[in-house]
Amino acid sequence: MRDRGWWLVVALCGALMVMAGAFGAHALNGTLSARLMAVYETAVRYQAWHTLAMLGVLAWRAARPLPGQRLTLGLWLAGMGLFSGSLYALAITGVKVLGAITPLGGGLLIAGWLVLAATAWRRQSASGNT
Repeated sequence: MRDRGWWLVVALCGALMVMAGAFGAHALNGTLSARLMAVYETAVRYQAWHTLAMLGVLAWRAARPLPGQRLTLGLWLAGMGLFSGSLYALAITGVKVLGAITPLGGGLLIAGWLVLAATAWRRQSASGNT
């Protein structure tokens, strides 16, 4: 199986996302302020969207492996770790210093999307399609 390690990583990201969502809904609900609960939910939402996006890139890669796809996956994984991870920690601990890491994670998520766009653009250009 091509990219077996990436499939495992994405599966684990999905499992962690569901666990984080359940933890937030059941263990944290009522214990966090509305603002911190919104921060926590943002972390879960960004992890969910990027886990789904990683599945899409892996499916695309299975059909047509291209340079840039793995870089996209790596940027999104690091971005999720820093962005969602720092927001989870901020919501649970209330330590605002952790929030300084969040923009770095967001930048990595954005970079992953830009690499994906460049990868798709290069593929279109190489095949002569516009």
